[in-house]
Amino acid sequence: MHISDFRKRPFLGILRNIEKELIEPIVDTSISAGLRAIEITMNTPDAPAIIKRACSRSCDKIAIGAGTVLDMDMLKLALDSGATFIVSPCLIKDVCAYCAENSITNFPGALTPSEVYQAHKLGATMIKVFPAGLFGTRYFRDLKGPFSDIELLACGGVNEDNVKSYFDAGASAIAFGESIFKKNLLMARDFKQIESDIKALIAAKEI
Repeated sequence: MHISDFRKRPFLGILRNIEKELIEPIVDTSISAGLRAIEITMNTPDAPAIIKRACSRSCDKIAIGAGTVLDMDMLKLALDSGATFIVSPCLIKDVCAYCAENSITNFPGALTPSEVYQAHKLGATMIKVFPAGLFGTRYFRDLKGPFSDIELLACGGVNEDNVKSYFDAGASAIAFGESIFKKNLLMARDFKQIESDIKALIAAKEI
């Protein structure tokens, strides 16, 4: 992942427990909607194979990463599958440090001020504040007080109605999952609606 490109369109799509045969149309839909990064969680069945398929389909038009990376073995498997960025739900020091040392874009999860600072010192590219929805936009505003130079990614509970508020409160990026990649839409193969929903979320940042 080119982090400078992601900063221009700071929206990260999360795919968890996705069916393998859906990955190509999802990648196509995400590219068409203007998304620049997709995370496939490593606790998805056949995640390495799905990451490989997504990378092959993307043709470098969208960054494909691995999420829910919990240890070094999982990190190696993700990188061997072609993932170009790494996401974790919490701060895993050896994973974060390895990514920093090897110039791999890395979004470790953190919540408390201590965790945010530790992740920053370990070289995190951007820190995923999770679960953002339980603490809301005021928490981001408070975190940015002492950590004005640390980039934060809001994950959990961000939607079209509140996305602008998160950016206004200091979030540098946001992540979304089933709020856009809804199971009923995927089952119905309604990729036009998914594309429309992604576009609406992106547009809501500017309203």
